[in-house]
Amino acid sequence: MKKTVLALGVMAALVAGSAVAHQAGSVIVRGGPILVVPNASTNHDVFKFDVNSNAQLGLTATYMATDNLGVELLAATPFSHEITLGNTLVGKTKHLPPSLYAQYYFLDKDAKARPYVGAGVNYTTFFSEKAVLNGVTDLKLKDSWGPAFNAGVDIQVADNLFLNTAIWYAKIKSKATFKLGGEEHKVNVKLDPTVFFVGLGYRF
Repeated sequence: MKKTVLALGVMAALVAGSAVAHQAGSVIVRGGPILVVPNASTNHDVFKFDVNSNAQLGLTATYMATDNLGVELLAATPFSHEITLGNTLVGKTKHLPPSLYAQYYFLDKDAKARPYVGAGVNYTTFFSEKAVLNGVTDLKLKDSWGPAFNAGVDIQVADNLFLNTAIWYAKIKSKATFKLGGEEHKVNVKLDPTVFFVGLGYRF
């Protein structure tokens, strides 16, 4: 995380061009590809599930309360994941991770680039769970609330249009319930994904 923040700061220092002018009252909408990379772990000695990465369309909207403080809402099209046990496909699920952040934007409102950091809360809802492995049925994943953090930078490329790159980290704890051979099992699952985004933004 420290390396990421440092890289964003260096990028901001090297970029030349027009002023960004994120100022109080501005609304900033961003869109582009977003990649979720789960860091899955379980509390079970046998059912050590893994979850694959997935890319979708990411969308954010930020309201600048002051020249340096913003409130961001993160949304995306539904992510799809495969749940595996070793090399064996056990099931599939989809999830949506709406998140709300308070952010601090560094430098002056007219700086050439605006790096920022943020902290907030993530809500992850799972749906369309599907058991694939023979003998596994009734797969369900519990929704999750948890803290989340992000860092990014906006770089202006034209009037009101800019490039954004950002990274998020969220704490996601769920409980997987399923039946195996008719016997019910419950497994606590941590996903704790790192999320990467690059896209374009427009300031209103």
